[in-house]
Amino acid sequence: MRIKFIGSRIKGFVAVADRALYWGMICKTAEQRYKVLNFWDRYGLQATQAAFGVSRRTLFAWRAQLREGRGQPHTLAPRSTRPKRLRKRVWPAELIEQIRSMRRAHPNLGKEKLHVFIERFCREHRLRTPSVRTIGRLIADAPDKMRHAPVRVSRFFQGQVLRRPRQRKPKGYRAGSPGDCVAWDSIERRRDGLKRYLLTSTDLASRFAFALGVNALSSARASLACRLQQLLFPLPAQHVLSDNGHEFAKHFDQALQAQSIPHWHTYPRTPKMNAHCERFNRTVQEEFVDYHEELLFYDLPAFNDRLLNWLTWYNLDRPHHSLAMQTPVDILSRFLKRQCRMYWPNTAT
Repeated sequence: MRIKFIGSRIKGFVAVADRALYWGMICKTAEQRYKVLNFWDRYGLQATQAAFGVSRRTLFAWRAQLREGRGQPHTLAPRSTRPKRLRKRVWPAELIEQIRSMRRAHPNLGKEKLHVFIERFCREHRLRTPSVRTIGRLIADAPDKMRHAPVRVSRFFQGQVLRRPRQRKPKGYRAGSPGDCVAWDSIERRRDGLKRYLLTSTDLASRFAFALGVNALSSARASLACRLQQLLFPLPAQHVLSDNGHEFAKHFDQALQAQSIPHWHTYPRTPKMNAHCERFNRTVQEEFVDYHEELLFYDLPAFNDRLLNWLTWYNLDRPHHSLAMQTPVDILSRFLKRQCRMYWPNTAT
């Protein structure tokens, strides 16, 4: 069945419809200015000034603004009136240092209370006393806001826990070849008060997938799943992508560091940064887990055996829309064929 849009045979219908939608997005001020300019073109300058009370200089400024916007009405919207050159606050360095020292001695003291002490200081040093608002602006101008956070000690008294900065996937990154980036994620299933988990991975370029069912989510089990995936995947991973879950910390991260593989993390609450693996999570649940959930909870080894068979079919035989109806192994074999003529698809048996 072929679907046609209303007005498909009318020339210019789509352009008029877009213009009607576009006009509804223009602010009222820009719309009014546009009508004034049209009135000016039609009835002249004197009639426009008499009808709208707009000066000649303003009309020419609006016309120039419309010309710069190539005749688009939305460009007539009021622009920012903020001055291009702003006055800068110039206060003695000793006064600013006094404010900082007071905030350090009495942590994060407010501007109203600071004003009482600063007034005494300025009286003693014969300086002009800043107002309460000015003190607040001087604090806001400082890069660190003159704020000093205490070193927090945990209830186990081991001091402040220093977290290693996490690497993020570069913006706009796209995997160029198989093995460039392998993404990891986890799935949680609940039934009868029990919890079971799946650790899943996907190669971003070839869509080669792997999954393993586990009865507990830990970094040790994630590290085991990573080793199994490396045994099955014919290429070494150049980068690994995961979310910030605890299962992808400690043992999992240490295993990657031992192999000098960069570990990228997604931003919190941003699953779209790991979209390929999230899409595979849906596929493996809809096509396999939903039909073998009994084994997942009560016979995990049998579940993993059947899961491995399904993954073999998924990677070898199942066509993928994202790969133009090819399989992940088709992409891998074509890539390996370019890399080495001695790979097994090219070797006579």
